[in-house]
Amino acid sequence: MNSRFALYVGAAALASTLTIAVAAQSGGKRDFDAEYRTAVQTAKDAAGFQWLGTLVRTCLLPQSGGENTNDNVPDFVTDPAKAPPRDSWYAEPAKVFDDVYFVGGKIHSSWALTTREGIILIDTLFPYNSEQLIAGGMQKLGLDPKQIKYLIISHAHTDHIGGAEIIQKKYGARVVMGAPDWDTVEKYPNRYKTMAPKRDIVATDGMKITLGGRTVTIWTTPGHTPGTLSYTFTALDRGRMVNIAYSGGTAFNFVNNTPNPGIRNFQTYIDSQKKMAQKAAAVHATVLLSNHSEFDDAYNKNRMLAGRGNGPHPYEVGEEWVQRYFTVMQNCARAAQIRLEQRQATATN
Repeated sequence: MNSRFALYVGAAALASTLTIAVAAQSGGKRDFDAEYRTAVQTAKDAAGFQWLGTLVRTCLLPQSGGENTNDNVPDFVTDPAKAPPRDSWYAEPAKVFDDVYFVGGKIHSSWALTTREGIILIDTLFPYNSEQLIAGGMQKLGLDPKQIKYLIISHAHTDHIGGAEIIQKKYGARVVMGAPDWDTVEKYPNRYKTMAPKRDIVATDGMKITLGGRTVTIWTTPGHTPGTLSYTFTALDRGRMVNIAYSGGTAFNFVNNTPNPGIRNFQTYIDSQKKMAQKAAAVHATVLLSNHSEFDDAYNKNRMLAGRGNGPHPYEVGEEWVQRYFTVMQNCARAAQIRLEQRQATATN
């Protein structure tokens, strides 16, 4: 990582911590607005030109809400005619690396990792477009969806688990998911109607899914959902090995509209982002992938691949920019957490 950037981030974090500590020791009031501005500015500086979508989604237009206890069958399941029009989600599949293929849509991503013994698929899409984008995309790229041996689900939201039941039934893939999210799927059978695979492999921290000499290491990163998973793995770019960090949980979908449990939930999210930053640094990851194109800009980068020639790979942003991604995530979450701390302090005064 660039030393000046690392020093800046460290100084900003230290300044925020010292502000809180000094206020506590002196009995004075915390300057919540100053703390908030510091967190947001740190995120902005980290985002630069590379992670603007991440910044907008988590800092400038953060998601806020309460607990989702809905167990209704989605409209697009009860009436397929209510599914969004194809032109709103269709994207061309792409060979991103020698052995990593994009088979997602304009907004949501699915990734096929090829090995000599079959395919590891990371995430699916909605039930109305998974077959066309994933199976159809694979066939368009010369891959056989019957070779899907493992399906790893980052988290149990319908935009990522939507095709899991279909793929498990049709191709016999082993399905991997975090324990809390397996529980959620079983708790809300209507919400996951046509999307719920039978409970299979329960992911644990540090678990390795190995197929054909290739390994995906799973890291538990709760926050986005209680069972969110992220990963580190390698790929080949024209025969050269590159290291990849995969961010499995992105927006603030958890309960965060009240100080309790919002402050605690944000801390869980922040801790997971710090953890993944450390895991990415440990393998010297130079590529950041996600399951939402607005976070890793996959849709646009895929189109850039066509004109790459002998130039740099559009996905390979370097170690520093991978770390900057997690800095954006941490500080945007911290900014929202500070606002909840401010509400809590106001209520108790």
